[in-house]
Amino acid sequence: MSLFAMGFLLVILQPSTGQFPRACANTQSLLRKECCPTWDGDGSPCGELSSRGSCQNILLSQTPLGPQFPFSGVDDREDWPSVFYNRTCKCEGNFMGFNCGECKFGFSGINCTERQLRMRRNIFQLTTSEKDKFLAYLNFAKNTPSQDYVIAIGTYTQMNNGSNPMFRNINVYDLFVWMHYYASRDTLLGGSNVWRDIDFAHEAPGFLPWHRVFLLMWEREIQKITGDENFTIPYWDWRDAKNCVICTDEYMGGRHPTNPNILSPASFFSSWQVICTRSEEYNSQQALCNATGEGPILRNPGNNDKSRTPRLPSSAEVEFCLSLTQYESGSMDKMANYSFRNTLEGFADPRTAISNTSQSGLHNALHIYMNGSMSQVQGSANDPIFVLHHAFVDSIFEQWLRRHRPMLEVYPAANAPIGHNRENYMVPFIPLYRNGEFFKSSRELGYDYEYLQEPALDSFQEFLIPYLRQARQIWAWLVGAAVIGGIVTAVLTGLILACRKKRRGTSSEIQPLLIESEDYNNISYQSNF
Repeated sequence: MSLFAMGFLLVILQPSTGQFPRACANTQSLLRKECCPTWDGDGSPCGELSSRGSCQNILLSQTPLGPQFPFSGVDDREDWPSVFYNRTCKCEGNFMGFNCGECKFGFSGINCTERQLRMRRNIFQLTTSEKDKFLAYLNFAKNTPSQDYVIAIGTYTQMNNGSNPMFRNINVYDLFVWMHYYASRDTLLGGSNVWRDIDFAHEAPGFLPWHRVFLLMWEREIQKITGDENFTIPYWDWRDAKNCVICTDEYMGGRHPTNPNILSPASFFSSWQVICTRSEEYNSQQALCNATGEGPILRNPGNNDKSRTPRLPSSAEVEFCLSLTQYESGSMDKMANYSFRNTLEGFADPRTAISNTSQSGLHNALHIYMNGSMSQVQGSANDPIFVLHHAFVDSIFEQWLRRHRPMLEVYPAANAPIGHNRENYMVPFIPLYRNGEFFKSSRELGYDYEYLQEPALDSFQEFLIPYLRQARQIWAWLVGAAVIGGIVTAVLTGLILACRKKRRGTSSEIQPLLIESEDYNNISYQSNF
């Protein structure tokens, strides 16, 4: 069976994860505000007959938001996904998916009971055949229609509140480009008015968990359409790189010989068309990106504004970032100081952790350095270097989690920018994921990084982990109690000894000053009490 035929069959037979499920992109589902598709395994909504899940009301977080977005009821993404649906599948146990037809990340098997741990590797450590396979998979995704998902090409109001559905088909790769655009697009306020200070995937606490979910979903889609269940995203370790070493025809596409702003014709990425890059045009039309091709990938690495990004990030800058103990701080946006998230994202100086939006560090530096499609937030995922870059950013996040071992409570529960509180659902994912659910080790989500490998835990150690986490949370109280207990014990012991010494010194009958050795066994101690 050819690779294309095998992939096409797998797409038909298996559900995927992403934006609007095709089964729910219709008038009936929108008017009922319900997205609970049937699972083919038993023909029931959410696989309820097989105890995989059930259709339930969505429980939205009521915690207060930060002041960055001063509106309410003007953006379809507010309280996601309640503008479109207020009932979705809630899956049980290790089941997951818009119809509970999948396994949670890190599990596999018919009943999703088998643990998995896949390894993400440095792209330069792949064999030639492994590297070529990865590039072929990217191109295959760009040319394979998504069978389970469609994209919205109109707002809910433009859909006449659901009675006039406006959706469109899209290929698997561009589905993820569109999702990245949709999460970061401006709010359309009517007329020619927009609100730009809004982003459900950047500039706030959810930046790292959001992109972690994005990569996991993208990875799973590639596994499905290719039938390669062991596929993992490689990463590019760009620390101390002098130039874009992956910008060659052997890897992610070299420079065009006559036009330095586009890719070499020897790379099949040169034939790719980008989507969702014309934000000003969409804003002026009060429209959404409809995934129409808008030209080739643009990339001119190193010819960027050097005053903003003089070079690629260094190992020392990454290490300083990892030393920061606070995940988030202050306003919890791009102005946050001493914030690990803001420093890694690149809005704070990687040598001081002080916010400096005139410079682009770490994550942002790589985007600016590429000087093309990667440098514009909404359309940055068009360049396939995006996934390699964000896999490495995720590995730095993973290092921080392992080094500092934060409790879930470290992730902000309230007052973060819109969409970024711990219990907020991430835009625009269906099935639904909360930000806090991915503030944990990658090993719990079924993957690891080759350069971060740790010895596997046995079952007893895994059993102890949640209790050790609780102990870490209250260790200060335990130490304090032990110190106080020690002091009290010492005081009481001193009082008892003092009383005994006093009694011995006041009674010659009780305690003779001198005892002959032969009389030792005949001594009887009497009490005056």
